Amino acid sequence: MSSPSRNSYDAIVIGAGVIGACTAYELAKKGLKTLSIDKLPEAGHGSTSGSCAIIRTYYSAFETCALAYEGWHYWKDWQGYIGEGVCDDLITYHDTGCLVIKTPHNKNLSVVCETMDAIGCPYEDVAVEDISKRLPGADTHRFEPAKRPDDDGFGEPTGPAVDGAVFFPRGGYVSDPKLSAQNVQKAAEQAGAEFLFKAEVSAIRQADGRVCGVTLKDGQQIDAPVVVNVGGPHSFVINKLAGVEATMNIKTKALRHEVAHVPAPPGVNFERDGLVYSDSDIATYARPEVGNHMLLGSEDPACDPKEWVEDPDSFDANFSDQWKILVMRMAQRLPELGIPEQAKGVVALYDVSDDWMPIYDKSDLPGFYMAVGTSGNQYKNAPVAGKIMAALVEACEAGHDHDAEPLSFHLEHIDTDISLGAFSRNRKINENSSFSVIG
Repeated sequence: MSSPSRNSYDAIVIGAGVIGACTAYELAKKGLKTLSIDKLPEAGHGSTSGSCAIIRTYYSAFETCALAYEGWHYWKDWQGYIGEGVCDDLITYHDTGCLVIKTPHNKNLSVVCETMDAIGCPYEDVAVEDISKRLPGADTHRFEPAKRPDDDGFGEPTGPAVDGAVFFPRGGYVSDPKLSAQNVQKAAEQAGAEFLFKAEVSAIRQADGRVCGVTLKDGQQIDAPVVVNVGGPHSFVINKLAGVEATMNIKTKALRHEVAHVPAPPGVNFERDGLVYSDSDIATYARPEVGNHMLLGSEDPACDPKEWVEDPDSFDANFSDQWKILVMRMAQRLPELGIPEQAKGVVALYDVSDDWMPIYDKSDLPGFYMAVGTSGNQYKNAPVAGKIMAALVEACEAGHDHDAEPLSFHLEHIDTDISLGAFSRNRKINENSSFSVIG
């Protein structure tokens, strides 16, 4: 739509990425008249389209592991989540499973596996000699700490072998993340939600001590007693507009990231037989991609400089030497992997919190809510995040003091309750976090 059908709504959702679309969907299912506003031309066009769209259950904290395992059930039955007959062009979820290398950095996955036991999520221990059965052609030497090619000893083993791996069967990937947001948009519209594209929010309006709506860049004012910030890499900008950032203990900022797309090693059909692969020994992860390609990303080791972006509307979208470094690091594990002359892949922004865990919370401005700090590791949790935000809005607008008594949220598929205080803007930094894209 080119303009909203009214100038007053029950809730405005800023951002139409996959989490924003899921939030609008869940609010609409509760009977709220919602308007989703996005400055881009279509749902999922921003950081969602740059997502690696990996579905996995392993995180650094109990709550995020539980959230992810719950989320897997929605991707596994995407039609059931979207609804029958809502749209014909559904995404395909590839349920390949995930292979993760044991390293001292991840404590040989002991804590992760204990958490999997606690939430009832299956996994299999993989001996070092069996790694190549799941990742053909793998060189299982130890290479950590991760290095850059100009560092001394790059490519030289630092030990005879890694300590093995763990295979998580409940995981995989989506090849078209933008389409997933558009699928949810259609489901939300079926439930009564509206979407407004190519529209930029320039002000968060307040009256009587609470949010009362937004003003668009063209001057149009739209009223709503609830505004939800799901602005991705722009989330910190929107929080500043609302005047809530200064009082948050955990804040967000935008981080530039590169992902490489390269052909699979010769003789390997990674598109057909591959899986999601995470390797903190070389600080690189991978998944299959269309055309028998591999998608490669960085796990943010100390040797990789972080490029924080002050203006999310202005950043260098060209590939740097980081693209080739990613491929070279993966070639340590897969020696037959070629290093193309032409860089292909994605350069995009992440929306990162101080401890790389998301903020799903209210704010100090009544009526203003946040689903932020989510890029890089929360795509997989989008359906559950939408339900969490709808539950928060419903409870807080009914008078619940979420800051004093954090809401408990029931994960219905895995029959587990979690405290949403784990995702509070006022939490202490989670020292168990990997402080990386792993979360």
